[in-house]
Amino acid sequence: MEALYALTLGVLTAAGVYLLMRARVYPVVMGLTLISYAVNLFLFAMGRLGTGVPAVIGKSTEHGDPLPQALVLTAIVIGFAMTAFVVVLSLRALGELRTDHVDGEEPR
Repeated sequence: MEALYALTLGVLTAAGVYLLMRARVYPVVMGLTLISYAVNLFLFAMGRLGTGVPAVIGKSTEHGDPLPQALVLTAIVIGFAMTAFVVVLSLRALGELRTDHVDGEEPR
């Protein structure tokens, strides 16, 4: 299970980096989103994944670690706000520059 989880993180990160290197705005936004998903999964995995462990302290001898859950929830909110800002910024650049290349120039 850990190998599948690590492979999934690697694929998400590699796809995100690949999309970040594109010359268009939309793939760059998607690459940032994929990398933020990979980071969220990584933070969640740092809480030692466990099945059947109650999230409430005091119900049993073992409990789920609340810190990674809080970090992931915070990262989801920040990632959503960042994605919305980058989309609005790219739409503004598209309207003013009339191109969707990240450097603002058409390739020759």
